[in-house]
Amino acid sequence: MGSSWTDSLGVAFLGVDVPRHVAAWARAAERAGLGSLWLIEDYFYPGAFALAGAAAAVTERAVVGLGVVNPYTRHPALLAMETAALAGLAPGRVVLGLGASNRVWIEERMGIPFTAPLESVREGVEIVRRLLAGERLTFRGRRFAVDAVRLESAPEQAVPIFLGVKGPKALGLAGEIADGVHCAILASPAHVRRVRATAGAARAVGAGPLTVIAYVPLAVGRDGAAARAALRPFVARYLGFLHGQSILADAGLDAVRTRPFREALLRGERAGHLVTDEVLDAVAVAGTPADCRRALARWADAGLDAAVAVVPREADMLEQLALIGAELSPHWKDVRAGGRRGAGAPPSEASL
Repeated sequence: MGSSWTDSLGVAFLGVDVPRHVAAWARAAERAGLGSLWLIEDYFYPGAFALAGAAAAVTERAVVGLGVVNPYTRHPALLAMETAALAGLAPGRVVLGLGASNRVWIEERMGIPFTAPLESVREGVEIVRRLLAGERLTFRGRRFAVDAVRLESAPEQAVPIFLGVKGPKALGLAGEIADGVHCAILASPAHVRRVRATAGAARAVGAGPLTVIAYVPLAVGRDGAAARAALRPFVARYLGFLHGQSILADAGLDAVRTRPFREALLRGERAGHLVTDEVLDAVAVAGTPADCRRALARWADAGLDAAVAVVPREADMLEQLALIGAELSPHWKDVRAGGRRGAGAPPSEASL
């Protein structure tokens, strides 16, 4: 798998209505020239693998990404089985995103011990990668074990594995063992720079390039004010969810600034009116096509390889896909090339 999919923007599908629309949206995204389609798995929304299979079955060129799943709710052997099946549907165009999830979902809500998250991810990556490579594997780790297992049908082409991680130790692990880093929603250009610096410092000489992608809240329209208004409630909700986390601090949004969003979330209130233009521009891309192109250039300059648009539910997805494909994606390759040079890396570093 080369870097061509990162030369255009991607799109993520999230929400309870995705199963009804995923086939039509996937076709529309590919027609619009988008390079990748990502299925977000948030508990307890529709599962990502079934949706990824549907997207893979109706497309021919776009990369289909899982972003991200974890080794707690699916044993790494099962992850390898599911990924191999997806790779059979879409040979050479699957990317697997793995992360530890979080203690609330895994331990508090599902009763699965949330032990050694980084070691669990490390072991999970090793088991999945070796099984996908066709090995007969015996493995005894701190968290997982398999005994003389082998996939009956392994993918013919390697499946890149990205880690969905944020903290310094986890980013170091990604630099050590992964093909890329999948930055979470409400990343920022400053966060991308930290990801590159931290993961890059752990990258072994000769290990190959590290691809960095990010979910970017995005709304584009001829009426820029309307597009920005559509995105504010979405951003407010995630500011409440991520209150106090380092990913927001990277964007200059400390806990004092995000506390009102957490309080509104806990009260069940919408807080879009609290999202100022400064806050919106720090973590999202919104406005007219020209506004969005300028914003995307900042992400490219920070060293982002691929921006994956997360469209708010208030927007018309098909209309957004058409506009992203026509007005934004063609410019991404050019600004990304300039951004990669500005970040001190050769343009070819995005290849996997």
